[in-house]
Amino acid sequence: MSVVWLRWLKCGLPIGVLFVIGQGLLWFGIVGLAIGAVASLAGFGEFWGVPGAPRSQCRAGTKEHGLERFALAFAAAGFVVLVHDHRNFGTSGGDLRGDIDPWQQIADWRRAISFLESQPEVDPTRIGLWGTSYAGGHAVVLGATDRRLRCVVAQVPTISGYEQGLRRVSPDATLALEHAFNEDERGRLRGELPRRQAVVSGDPAVPAAYRSQDAIDVYLQRIPEGIWKNEITLRSTRAARMYEPGMWVSRVSPTPLLMVIASDDKVTIADLALAAYERALEPKRLALIPGGHFDPYLDQFPLAEAAATEWFREHLLNAGTGHSYATTNPVLSFYLNYNGRN
Repeated sequence: MSVVWLRWLKCGLPIGVLFVIGQGLLWFGIVGLAIGAVASLAGFGEFWGVPGAPRSQCRAGTKEHGLERFALAFAAAGFVVLVHDHRNFGTSGGDLRGDIDPWQQIADWRRAISFLESQPEVDPTRIGLWGTSYAGGHAVVLGATDRRLRCVVAQVPTISGYEQGLRRVSPDATLALEHAFNEDERGRLRGELPRRQAVVSGDPAVPAAYRSQDAIDVYLQRIPEGIWKNEITLRSTRAARMYEPGMWVSRVSPTPLLMVIASDDKVTIADLALAAYERALEPKRLALIPGGHFDPYLDQFPLAEAAATEWFREHLLNAGTGHSYATTNPVLSFYLNYNGRN
């Protein structure tokens, strides 16, 4: 925790980014956009707003749901990190709280990358991206469609909203869910606000995105009051079931792709992720770790963090760019996504 610099910035959207940057430390605050950054700390003086890895949360969470541990580890490894909440979550702005549109999040992330590469302290040719869970799917899409990225890490990524829906919603419950979607659409035509559901609940009578005990434990952990509410819009679930980032995985190449997959993931589904890895082209690497979807943030954190850190060192710090580390710095674009369901 040798150096800390704070500054509010704007980047073309209704967003304020609070940078807390230092070797071994990262904190953050956002109003309106998901954004985050990482850069090499080698040989520079004052550093603020250094681009890196836009990171955010799992689909219905905030940065307080486990991001700090990754941020601190990457900072300690010699990177500067900036973290964000997605719009409509946590300290970010947004009028419709708890509403999740994956393509809007991706568009916001692109704007974040543009902002980061515009900073004079950053080498715009060495930008990396890290996304987890729902944003792991975003990382795949961005890796395939934004060639500003030098490398990509997708941790326990969403691959197919449709296939996940088949696994996680029983056929007996599907009719009722589709009816709820349709009633929500009809209500919005009448001028009603979008309907809502819980993020997690162990009560079968309560509509919820997650019901497993590990999800309940993660989402209902103690965080500062007023930061998070256990609900999302119902239309966010429909959007998630239509989201197919796995379609893009074969197009990430030639950008290097690391996939971190939990062997017993029942949320984004391990076999879907493994099949997606097989479809990806070189250069690629697989880090298969024990446990379920949330274990990379918990018991298997050392393995997940080490795999990502090594990938970034290999493709950013060791990359011959013709830039001096003393004046420009590689960027990691982190995106921890907890927003809603996966």
